[in-house]
Amino acid sequence: MPKVIADITMSLDGYVTGPGADPEHGLGDAPELHAWVTEQDPVDTEILEGATAASGAVVMGRRLFDTVDGPHGWSKDMGYGAQQVATPPFFVVTHSPPQEVRLERELGMRFTFVPDLETAIDQARAAATDGDVVIMGGGDVIGQALEQGIVDEFHVHLAPMIVGGGTPLFRAGARQRYRQRDVRPSSNAVHITYERWTDE
Repeated sequence: MPKVIADITMSLDGYVTGPGADPEHGLGDAPELHAWVTEQDPVDTEILEGATAASGAVVMGRRLFDTVDGPHGWSKDMGYGAQQVATPPFFVVTHSPPQEVRLERELGMRFTFVPDLETAIDQARAAATDGDVVIMGGGDVIGQALEQGIVDEFHVHLAPMIVGGGTPLFRAGARQRYRQRDVRPSSNAVHITYERWTDE
């Protein structure tokens, strides 16, 4: 069965966007959070290419979908799997599917809209015939997945900045334990891999 991997960039104070995040300003006033993607050094490039290649299916929330599908979102040159041989199927958690998907029309990407996270994970597992299920965000969806204990691996790209507000990744009262498996520092971030703690 494919692993479920939560993969997200976070500030030192635990935020995944700055204040003012919306479909036009996906990271709010903190675009520097993704410097490791936009200004890649060799470590960043290796991390990004490896994550994309290992993705069998991707799960995201509706707010993130609205950002990447918007007019300033993903393109053939910038986005998940951009300039790769193929892109995985995407599963979007929402109760209100859009009438039209720009990325399907322009780039041939595949999006399925499902009403809850559990259904999205189940459908993504079935679709991930060659790779893992990656929950790429946003923060609320990953927070739910962590809280529900369905994340096998947690990949955090820790950006060297404090944003002071925005979208927090962690919910108050949530308590989980993980084993640290790998740490890869780059000039733009520290890439950390955790795996779910089991007593086995």
